[in-house]
Amino acid sequence: MTKILVTGFEPFLDYKINPTMQIVEELNGKKIDCYDIVGRILSVDFQQSAEQLKQHIEEVKPQIIISLGLAGGRFKVTPERIAINVKDGEPDNNGYTPVDERIHEEGADAYLTNLPIRSMVNRLQAEGYPAEIPNTAGTYLCNNIMYEGLAYAQQHEGVRAGFIHIPASFELAIQHGKIPGWSIRDLVAAVQLCIEETARATNH
Repeated sequence: MTKILVTGFEPFLDYKINPTMQIVEELNGKKIDCYDIVGRILSVDFQQSAEQLKQHIEEVKPQIIISLGLAGGRFKVTPERIAINVKDGEPDNNGYTPVDERIHEEGADAYLTNLPIRSMVNRLQAEGYPAEIPNTAGTYLCNNIMYEGLAYAQQHEGVRAGFIHIPASFELAIQHGKIPGWSIRDLVAAVQLCIEETARATNH
């Protein structure tokens, strides 16, 4: 296994563009360390996105799964610590609005990421990018996909998985009018640094 699956999401709610799509498209096909990056875009649909992620994992057979999500309003890159077994929140793009639902009825209540998130944050800060580790990925699609990726990693020895929330791009910040933004160039660079730290930790 020498592949990294990187996923992003399509636009959702009142965010008419999603910079995770641009980052994933930019990284798709690149090589970092000894890993080939495979980028895929997921639907903002609780059921479909979970199935899509599983299909991409089956197809790519990655050693590392890094999912990206937009956190409109955050101004730091935030590698997430934990995913919880809960679906709750705003409607997805098909209008489905779960309330207090479990992602997997018999699944663990939560999974901690096995990505090197402290190394990621230290590296980002050393390179001049604002970053921190939050203690909740929410209960929307981002948490849902993080949980699915970690459930897979739990069952497959040697697989790392996790989730990184990113701020809006300048383009989205201007369009939205009320959220901070970063340049796409800096967002891509920050995610690349996180991938480099993960590759390094995995190979040693």
